Amino acid sequence: MIEAQIYKALGDPVRLQIITRLAAGSPYTIGELSKNLGISRQGARKQLQVLVSANLVHLSQKGRETEVVLDTDKLTIAKQFITNIEQQWDLRLQALKDFVENNPTKK
Repeated sequence: MIEAQIYKALGDPVRLQIITRLAAGSPYTIGELSKNLGISRQGARKQLQVLVSANLVHLSQKGRETEVVLDTDKLTIAKQFITNIEQQWDLRLQALKDFVENNPTKK
C-alpha cells in the first residue's frame, strides 16, 4: 500500500519540515534544506533518502549541487486516502444522526 510508505516517511518531524519547505514550490539544494533543521548535511541526506524511497521527492544533479524537488502527486495520494476515510465517517455520522432523529426514545 503506497499510502503506508508515504505516511511512514512523513512520520518524522525533520522530514515534515523538509516537505513543508519544498511545498513552497521551488527546488532546494541539500545544503539549503539542511539549514536550521538542527542536523548536518549528511543527516539531511539520510532523511531525504527516506523521502526518495517513498517517492515523495526526487533528486537531480545540477552541477556540483543536488537539487531536491517535491512530488506533489504523492501528497495528493495521501490526501485522497484521508479524504476517503473522512467521507466514510461523514456517512456513518449522518446515518447515526438520521437514526437518532427518526427513532426518539420513549420515557
